[in-house]
Order: sequence, then structure tokens, then C-alpha cells
Amino acid sequence: MCALAVRRRTDRDTAAALRVRRGERWSGITGLIEPLYGAPCWVNLATRDLPAAREFYTAVLGWTFRSASHEDNYLIAFLDDTPVAGLADASAAIGGPLAWTPYFAVPDLGSAAGNAQDRGGMVAVGPLGVAHGRAAIAADPQGARFGMWQGRAPASWHPCHGEPPARLDLHTRDAFAAAMYYGELFGWQNDEDSECCSVEYEQETVVVRSRRHVVGTLYSGSAEQPPDPRVTTWWEVTFYVDDPEAARSAAGGSGVHTPDRLHPDAADVRLTDPSGVPFSVRKLR
Repeated sequence: MCALAVRRRTDRDTAAALRVRRGERWSGITGLIEPLYGAPCWVNLATRDLPAAREFYTAVLGWTFRSASHEDNYLIAFLDDTPVAGLADASAAIGGPLAWTPYFAVPDLGSAAGNAQDRGGMVAVGPLGVAHGRAAIAADPQGARFGMWQGRAPASWHPCHGEPPARLDLHTRDAFAAAMYYGELFGWQNDEDSECCSVEYEQETVVVRSRRHVVGTLYSGSAEQPPDPRVTTWWEVTFYVDDPEAARSAAGGSGVHTPDRLHPDAADVRLTDPSGVPFSVRKLR
């Protein structure tokens, strides 16, 4: 789902993979602010068919779109005029996987990229100056792909403004090792009053909160079980919706129900878009 090719790219490859050229604006977005460092600040989709993806996510999630590029190869998705995500044409992304990629805010991308590698991960794209800041794409030691962003970001993703548009759920072989990696990289702490994100262990799940909101989870099964090398590691992006079943129906009715580990009485619905990229929807509580 999210295996990252172990190949460092040239700057030319990198620009194509990120699909946001130097100097381009996040067209139509107002309220760009300093993000909360260490917290999720955005998600990007790389798709092989941008028009089909636009039609699909409009029908399933009720999004509207605005172009962020004169080439129309990058779209910003909005829900009720609130920026939610970016959709990119991945046709020029050499070796780039089709996937939803989460981005975490950092104050110094150069330092963060170095730390990501020093702690056993890999930086495969960037750092590169794009739009309002700088970006890089990396993989953690177990292979899960994620992005890092230095610069201003939409206020809708800042936990101080309420529930972010999506939650990030890491499927990994060793949740505790992953928590150590991301905690050291992004400054997560075992303190609910942390300025960034706090980390707790609940329902056999590592739970990441920011300003009392659950912004992510890390899961690898029961703590009594050894890590399973067969597990595919990836960050699943789950969007909040009013009616998950309506979204499932709009997607063709073929979604799979998956348990919400933090709320045993509830379930998410995992869907697949026209390019085969998985994502989930969850009822907004």
C-alpha cells in the first residue's frame, strides 16, 4: 500500500513527485497560519487520473475543488469552504507511489530530515522549496511513508481550531518502536499538557492527541504478540463525515467495515478510489 522505493531522487524527480512548482500559490486558501510543530498539518493524494479522482471525491465526500497551479495538476479540496486536502497528478512522479501521504509540521526541515535518517528512517524526496515553504517525503524505519512540511499551513488543520479534517492511523509492525521514532522526531511527549502532541496507550493502541483531539494512532496488535514481519506498514488517512454509509454507497457500496479501536461500538468504512488508493471514513462525533 505504501512501500517507498529505496532510491534517492534528483531535484528534477523531486519537483515532479511533489507536483507543486516553485512559486506556485495555494490558490484560494485564506487563513494560512503557523502550524503546530510536530502535529499533522496536511494530506496529499497522488493519483493517476486527476479528473476521475475529482469526480469520485466530490461524490463520496462532498468536496469542491480549486486549482492551485496554472497547469491544473494540483487541486485543493474544500468542504464547506474549509481546505481539507491536496490532490496531485502523479503522471510525472517517477517511481512515486499512488497514495495518500500525511504531512507533519516542523520548524526546520533540514534538521528534521537529518534526524529522520539518523534515527533509522530514509528521506527519499527533498528537502525542496515549494509554494509557501519547504517539503520532504520520508519513510520510517519500518517503511511507512510520510511527509514533513516547513511553512505556513491551513488553519483548518491546527488543533486549536477544532477537530482536524482527518485522523491518521499508522499500521505498523511495532507500535512502540514507531512511537519512539516519531516521538523523538516530532517532540511528542507522555504529557496531555504537551505544547504539541501527547502519547498514551489505550485499547492496545498508541494514541496521539493534540489539544484534546485524537490526531493519530499507531497500531500493531496486542502488546503480548511479537512484531509480525508480514505486516505492510502505512499511514491510513481517515476523513470525518456525517454519514459513513452514505459515503460507502456513493463509492459503489464496496467498502469494508473496520473496527474503531478507541470506540468498540463504532466502525470505520475503508474505501478505495479509482486509482486503487485506500482511505477510510469515520462518523464525526
